[in-house]
Amino acid sequence: MDIHKMVKEMEEELVANILPFWMDKMTDQTHGGFYGRITGTEKLMPEAEKGAILNARILWTFSSAYRLLKKEEYLTTATRAKRFIIDHFYDKEYGGVFWSLDYKGHPLDKKKQIYALGFAIYGLSEFHRATGDKEALDYAIRLFESIEKHSFDVVKNGYCEALTRDWKEMTDMRLSDKDENERKTMNTHLHILEPYTNLFRVWKDQRLEKQLRNLIELFTDKILNIETGHLELFFNDDWVSKYRVISYGHDIEASWLIHEAALVLGDEAFLEKVEPLVEYIAAAADEGLTPDGSMIYETFLDKDQTDKDRHWWVQAENVVGHANLYQHFDDEIAMQKAFRCWEFIKKHLIDYKQGEWHWSLRADGRVNTTDDKAGFWKCPYHNGRMCMEMIERFSKK
Repeated sequence: MDIHKMVKEMEEELVANILPFWMDKMTDQTHGGFYGRITGTEKLMPEAEKGAILNARILWTFSSAYRLLKKEEYLTTATRAKRFIIDHFYDKEYGGVFWSLDYKGHPLDKKKQIYALGFAIYGLSEFHRATGDKEALDYAIRLFESIEKHSFDVVKNGYCEALTRDWKEMTDMRLSDKDENERKTMNTHLHILEPYTNLFRVWKDQRLEKQLRNLIELFTDKILNIETGHLELFFNDDWVSKYRVISYGHDIEASWLIHEAALVLGDEAFLEKVEPLVEYIAAAADEGLTPDGSMIYETFLDKDQTDKDRHWWVQAENVVGHANLYQHFDDEIAMQKAFRCWEFIKKHLIDYKQGEWHWSLRADGRVNTTDDKAGFWKCPYHNGRMCMEMIERFSKK
């Protein structure tokens, strides 16, 4: 396969499969915004809660698609998402965004999960990038100010996971049931790095620049295990991690997001320091590659257990991470890995009948229909972004 053939296939996948699924099946014409859930067996759950993550990722995806492809229906969907986030998710009393709403759009879980604020910044900054809309940028900057005021640890560095609605400490800070209850995590830092990078593209604020550089250094100096090349996942306030878990998808995703952040900063000397670590993290992630080109999920070293399911988002990040190595480091073998994973995706994950992608292919080769097709965590952003990254990086100019 050559790159241009893959780009053509991915544009077709984006335009004919991924984006129509969200526009046609998930738009809530009754209560506004988007439905909260479609099960893995294609059952719409119109009264499911509406998550901040899902809505912010829809906003980012359709804003980015409009910026690249200029189709009016993408702008319509992005605008719908923007309005729902500003009018319903944004907490007008305390700032920040609610974690979830009920199906009618009323606040349900009012906690301030910093990860969710990050994604709201990501979506709003992309809407501004695509349209020049001032309101979206204003709200993105407000959310940046909230994160810096309430979550940033001025003594020990980094960002705490979660706070109550009015920004007080809370006992259970976990992002999800599968996470450890620690104050600082790799995952939240990665998804602050990502929106701060995007915000800096459109808002050249000095404090934002300083904090973006700081985030990159937190990854290279604190979060990266320099002995293994893997990222540690959960930390206490003092940046000590007692958990030995490898998340291959986060490793490969972080490799290109860290690189992107350093490129956007535009400091050549800093970039030279970061780039060898980008390659090192990606090489460690390759421990999760399988003979069929896919990447497995996680290894729990202390339990001697490996989760060999091939999750949709891990495969999408696997493609982008390896394509990034080819584009910036002339790594031909990495591009072959991206090609092979794309072939796996086409064969096993894309749902050609109902649209979108399945959650995962299980270790035994069965398609996972237990987990959602669309939901709190199952969004169009990883697979949509993969397609758009390839279009943007490799389309014939």
